[in-house]
Amino acid sequence: MKKLLSLVLVLALLATVCVSAASADELKNLNTYETKARELETWNIHYSQAAADLNVLCNLIDGLLTNDNHGNLKLNAAKSYESPDGGKTWVFTLNEGMTWFNKDGEVQADVLASDWATGLEWVLNYAKNDSYNVSMPAEMIAGANDYYEYTKALTESDGAEAAKALTADEGSKFAEMVGIATDDAAGTITYTLVDQLPYFPSVATYNCLYPLSAELIEEVGVDGYRDITWEDMWYSGAYTVTYFVYQNQKVLTKSPNYWNDANCKRFDTVTIKMVESASVAYQLFKNGELDHVSLDQATLQGIYEGTSDGELKANLVEARPTKYSYQIHLVYSKNLEDGETADTNWNTAVANENFRKSLYYGLDLTNYFARTNAINPLSCQNYCYTGNGVSFTSDGTDYTALVRKELGLEYDATKYVRYDAEKAAEYKAKAIEELTAKGVTFPVTVDYYIKGDSDVAAQTAKVLENVFAEGLGSDYVVLKTNTYISSLANEVRKPRKASIFINGWGADFADPINFLGQETYDDPQAYYSNAYSNCNDNDDPDLIAAYKEFTDLVVAAKAITNDMDARYAAFAKAEACMLEHALVIPCSYEVGWELTKINDYTKVYSMYGMQAYRYVDWETSDTPYTTEQMNALAAAYAAE
Repeated sequence: MKKLLSLVLVLALLATVCVSAASADELKNLNTYETKARELETWNIHYSQAAADLNVLCNLIDGLLTNDNHGNLKLNAAKSYESPDGGKTWVFTLNEGMTWFNKDGEVQADVLASDWATGLEWVLNYAKNDSYNVSMPAEMIAGANDYYEYTKALTESDGAEAAKALTADEGSKFAEMVGIATDDAAGTITYTLVDQLPYFPSVATYNCLYPLSAELIEEVGVDGYRDITWEDMWYSGAYTVTYFVYQNQKVLTKSPNYWNDANCKRFDTVTIKMVESASVAYQLFKNGELDHVSLDQATLQGIYEGTSDGELKANLVEARPTKYSYQIHLVYSKNLEDGETADTNWNTAVANENFRKSLYYGLDLTNYFARTNAINPLSCQNYCYTGNGVSFTSDGTDYTALVRKELGLEYDATKYVRYDAEKAAEYKAKAIEELTAKGVTFPVTVDYYIKGDSDVAAQTAKVLENVFAEGLGSDYVVLKTNTYISSLANEVRKPRKASIFINGWGADFADPINFLGQETYDDPQAYYSNAYSNCNDNDDPDLIAAYKEFTDLVVAAKAITNDMDARYAAFAKAEACMLEHALVIPCSYEVGWELTKINDYTKVYSMYGMQAYRYVDWETSDTPYTTEQMNALAAAYAAE
């Protein structure tokens, strides 16, 4: 009976949606935006590791696979793929009729299977691409790491020009060493991996496995491609760029020679405007110059409470979570303000597990979440390090549910689950006793940095200061807000001035190693360990033991390749170990509110990879959706 009632409800909601859609026209030209802090930095899709770049570039060049609106893998440049041996060898077969064209849509060359070998050679060649996007293919594809090391040694011994001269041609060193074989006549690309890796196809959505025409390299040269511009690059995707002014706007125009035109719904143009802030974007939305806007706290509360623009309350829509899982990253080897002298007080304190656990349990971040989602802040809470929706067991269980089970955390949308004042007080008392004996003075200063000209960041930092004070007491810790001028990396991270960073990490492919591999000990490929936490540089034996315990569990889990359920169970134990030692503290998800003319449930939605901003197959309305309409669309989506 319940199933019947649910079906009737869904049908009713669908009817409502159909009536609403019938009364509105779809957008032919989309107007969207980014803040100026997220301006594109490179047009070279192989070189970039930044979402601000890839959000644009994923529309300009087609990879082998993409994702659908439920996150499932979807064919793109490849018309089929298979593994004849259980995951060690993967064969992708390309669609016919694909071409490379310039910004004006003029055909330059055919898209060939060998373009994927040329692209992989570029990524793995140290002289051409530094070490950007190397880690995934180097770990997965047979011989890839050996080739990367070969080009690095060649660059260091004979100079960059010798390595830059290398190609992926038949008979080349690359062809000899790396597990990729291409057949242009058959349109096939065959990858041979280091082991059975069932999740490898998800890597085919990411730019490390994107194509590159050897003819383009011949035309512009290696250095020319490294610094390629939108005017000189070749396109194979749904859009070309027809206008770009730095920090002003870029216009994407529907490609006239797109191979998938008959099966792909596109806008005539997509205009991406660069704005100073969310408040500026809101004004542009009200003026009809944008088709959606994410709302900052002040604007959201004004609309919701009716103090300003209350007529828009019926159009408030809670956005879907982004793929980024945010953490409080602790810095284990920190310097004082001079950027040179070790901050012994902090470094000693943070190495103490009871001190870290007092932070883990004692910070009630609800008010901090409200800075993103003032209406429903607890929807932002994060239980784990790995993001939701990245990996699933054979019975459809989200991998993060395995981690929560290991930690004993039950999902609860009505309270901030991890906060436990009693446990925090217990760990605080132990930490004070142990750290006092080591000469630590209280309160311990927690240095936190924000951009100096951001009022929003200053207001958020003030909330965070209160979270620390109210949760743990200003006699114990004090969050001190500091500012930088323009570059967090150069002014703060590299001189090691911060005690904590709050950063989000999004997976590049569908496996927990993409998250946990960033935090392992004594691993040059572990991004956060080397670039943020500096865990390798703190000599506290207990801290090192905790990191090694976690790292050993990660290594053991990573070695399981023939049973994905066993692999995920092992990773869950490793992740629980990391969190039980409070080496990193889970923080939040981005779940904000918006006003929009876009049906969010038709957009590409994946918690890994770089496909989410592909402007294809979107349903839109020429008037903003109402809350009721979007809720109905969400219900229909969930029933699919």
